[in-house]
Amino acid sequence: MQTIDLRSDTVSLPTPEMRRRMAEAELGDDVYGEDPTVNQLQAETARLLGKEAGLFVPSGTMGNLVGILAHCTRGDEVILGNKSHTFLYEAGGISVLGGVHSCQIPNQPDGTLLLEEIEAAIRPPDPHHPITRLISIENTHNRCGGVALSREYTQQVGELARQHDLKLHLDGARLFNAAVACGVPAAKLAAPADSVTICLSKGLCAPVGSVLCGSQEYIHRAHRLRKILGGGMRQAGVLAAAGLVALEQMTNRLAEDHRRAARLADGLSQIPGVQFDPAKPPTNMVFLDLEVPITLTAVQVAELLKARGIQVGVVGPRRFRLVTHYWIDDAAIEQVISAFTEIL
Repeated sequence: MQTIDLRSDTVSLPTPEMRRRMAEAELGDDVYGEDPTVNQLQAETARLLGKEAGLFVPSGTMGNLVGILAHCTRGDEVILGNKSHTFLYEAGGISVLGGVHSCQIPNQPDGTLLLEEIEAAIRPPDPHHPITRLISIENTHNRCGGVALSREYTQQVGELARQHDLKLHLDGARLFNAAVACGVPAAKLAAPADSVTICLSKGLCAPVGSVLCGSQEYIHRAHRLRKILGGGMRQAGVLAAAGLVALEQMTNRLAEDHRRAARLADGLSQIPGVQFDPAKPPTNMVFLDLEVPITLTAVQVAELLKARGIQVGVVGPRRFRLVTHYWIDDAAIEQVISAFTEIL
């Protein structure tokens, strides 16, 4: 039985073209800066995001960790959302490894942080307080339903940061999804940020890796931090080659994933007791809740779906996250709708 895996777009496998390019990649020692394929990936990502330089890292978590530590020293503070990936899902790395304090303020349902709440969280110069150094935002926003932050909002946060002599970091793991949803180039969404990470191994299908981008001086600092954290890879061009295919071929097809997420939500909305948050999927994530009259729990439903060859993400007692990606086609969407309908 072939499995339909909607748990996350991280389960996406490399495409045949990626595997071919990985096998044929020109290699060197990246710790010495001599892997031509890594160098090409870093330069191309920086170009697409409108930044001076890039740094290839093994994961999005390392990208955000290095990204924040390259801005902050021990005892500094970063302002971020209470539903942000960095706060919830990165093992407290900025504090454990960097001694960076976090100030969490509420994410709004649309993924934003209220500008007045950001400004109120900026510390005055006082020896009793940590030093506010950085603001971090996330686009698309995972826990807020895969919503895309607008160019205008990001510009407002960037202006606020500059007014207070702060830096802005953008966790753009799914930034290309946001670009598609907003109808603007990714560089426009990243422009107000001093640093930005993008993930190659989610909707873009590469097997491993993220890229952190910023100024030349900033990436020079980040390179040293990557080494400290054990992220110095040698002949990493075998991975970077897949990342280049991701940028060349996968960013332009993400609208298909968004369309299929919308179809999935539309089909499931016909089942009594199924509710959505947000009501319409903004990108490739579908969040749904089981309400009355459904008595089954999310875990019970997930087990029944698994027996039918379908895997889904359980994110609450009666809540699911379903994520579309390259390996989920139209037929799979209809099969999932039918299976949910049969079970519920």
